[in-house]
Amino acid sequence: NLPVQLQLLIPAVENAISGDAYHPGDVIVARNNSSIEIDNTDAEGRLILCDALTKAVEREPDLIIDFATLTGAARVSLGTELPAFFCNDQVTANELMQSTEEVGDPMWQLPLHSAYRYQLDSDIADIVNCATIGFGGAITAALFLKSFVPDTTRWIHVDVMAWNTRNRAGRPKGGEAMGLRAMLALVKKRYQN
Repeated sequence: NLPVQLQLLIPAVENAISGDAYHPGDVIVARNNSSIEIDNTDAEGRLILCDALTKAVEREPDLIIDFATLTGAARVSLGTELPAFFCNDQVTANELMQSTEEVGDPMWQLPLHSAYRYQLDSDIADIVNCATIGFGGAITAALFLKSFVPDTTRWIHVDVMAWNTRNRAGRPKGGEAMGLRAMLALVKKRYQN
């Protein structure tokens, strides 16, 4: 019952090997016509997510929110029970952090540290799909996605495990849509009349 128009895009991928699978060194073209050098063939999720973000941007939304089980690096940084999020608008990020506290649905902001962007430079394409340096992997993955969202569009990227490794009250072991209650609280605050 919120006065919002919601568009839901579900990019999904299977990384099974086949004869027409891409290889390291291949260059593919994204929906926004950016060329992407393939460095890591296991980083296929971000390749379809960048096209979904491009499609979402085409509608000129007020806010784009994406959830992805994108990197193990986020789990190494924050553990399995605290999803990482990145945001290109600090006011929105602050509102989300407040919402996480209010509804008891923890998430934590990691920086879109632009100084790491050089790790995605390519000699043969506009961008490489995965940094070759193993440090800051969640950040460089978010920076890759950020290159498909204009600075004028508010965007939140949640790098979530979506799986509880232990039983807790209200959070049994197994799959969980982490961060949804906090995100709903943010949307209610922002758009409810």
